[in-house]
Amino acid sequence: MIRILRQMFRTGIATEPIAVANDDNVKIMDIKLSKTAKRCLRKSLVIRQVDAGSCNGCELEIHAINNPIYNCERFGIRFTASPRFADMVLVTGPVSRNMEVALRRTYNAMATPKLVVALGDCACNGGIFGESYASCGGVDKVIPVDVYISGCPPVPEDILQGILKIFIPK
Repeated sequence: MIRILRQMFRTGIATEPIAVANDDNVKIMDIKLSKTAKRCLRKSLVIRQVDAGSCNGCELEIHAINNPIYNCERFGIRFTASPRFADMVLVTGPVSRNMEVALRRTYNAMATPKLVVALGDCACNGGIFGESYASCGGVDKVIPVDVYISGCPPVPEDILQGILKIFIPK
């Protein structure tokens, strides 16, 4: 134990500095998301995230939008465990046959308007898994999708811009 402590003191701090996000993009998204969320959703957006069979790469990026750098709470974005309180469902991964019924139930339990975002290449079109005996493919094969956010996995800025895309009139 003493040997390990000596090694730690000799080596010092060996971590990398925090990668700073492009503050200009985050500030612009902050302004746009805050305005649109306040106008459309009465001050907050509540998201129910569903993992339909992903590799968890997209979930790590979703966790990153909650970290102090992106801090989605300042935009008025919160996550919930219940679809009954959710304004939007954020689906990651190709829909596995086992999750097909659960995803439909989640979608049906949501109040209207039902907003659906497919996050990542797997959710958009099945990705490397495609459609097979174990996978239904993309989310749009099971429930209707409003916005597709591609990437494997998409970066947090793309996730926030994709969420913003729902509220911008076409």
